[in-house]
Amino acid sequence: MSEAMIGVVGGSGLYGMDGLEVIEERTLDTPFGPPSDPYVIGDLDGRRVAFLARHGRGHRLAPSELNFRANIFGFKLLGVERLLSVSAVGSMQERYVPTHVVVPDQFFDRTRHRPDTFFGEGLVAHVSMADPICPQLMAVAMAAGEQAGATMHQGGTYLCMEGPQFSTRAESRIYRQWGVDVIGMTNLQEAKLAREAEICYATLAMVTDFDCWHDEHDDVTVETVIATLHQNAAMGQAIVREAVSALAGVERTCGCGDTLATALITAPEAVPAATRERLAPLIGRYPGFGGPPAENGGTPDGNTEAGDS
Repeated sequence: MSEAMIGVVGGSGLYGMDGLEVIEERTLDTPFGPPSDPYVIGDLDGRRVAFLARHGRGHRLAPSELNFRANIFGFKLLGVERLLSVSAVGSMQERYVPTHVVVPDQFFDRTRHRPDTFFGEGLVAHVSMADPICPQLMAVAMAAGEQAGATMHQGGTYLCMEGPQFSTRAESRIYRQWGVDVIGMTNLQEAKLAREAEICYATLAMVTDFDCWHDEHDDVTVETVIATLHQNAAMGQAIVREAVSALAGVERTCGCGDTLATALITAPEAVPAATRERLAPLIGRYPGFGGPPAENGGTPDGNTEAGDS
């Protein structure tokens, strides 16, 4: 089976779209445990795509239960280079109305103690998260949404909260004072791990509600979210289809594919064998970590212990 270079993570309804020929469902084992569900791999208008139901089919996993590391590592094992997230979010601004789509370019973390790095256990890497969204993939997502007829908004901050409960009214009002744009429960960890895995990442944030800050709208409930999700489902499929078509044959020019080149700080000879083996799909191509020997005597890109962080 040919591996997929484009991945999509979202609801299971995404891979029920017209034009998708399912090739197989693949269950993967990763060093971090099982992903949320088997990956559905298929050809979408002749282009190979890997889909993953973020919460598992039947929506059986709560946001804090998601094995984010396994999910992203699985996409890496499949050869995915670009990952498009489709997510339900609450609007924190008047201008984002239910059924609108926001493509955020920033995140704010309000989660607690979720594993969000592949590194540790003898190997330290510091990747930059200053700009967490791939600019090239964001541009493709925006153009795909406009082509599909969605009301699109480019840029903005996605606040990632813990859940599974929705916000209190006090929290919602404070978040608005902070100037965030949308609120959700899943995308920050995906973005961090995709960056470590050198996978381009962008979010289609599908607005379903106004959280609980808006005096003229009902507070968010599961019923309101699901009702709007049904309206959003066809649009989400259409945008994904347009994006996949636009990405065909397009080379990556964003730099996401070389994130670790300047992030691995541990001397290669100090990395435990077990850690080196576990992370081989991520680090194996770099000098001293599995790739050709480094010209400077071992450390990648001249990293030394002259500084600490």
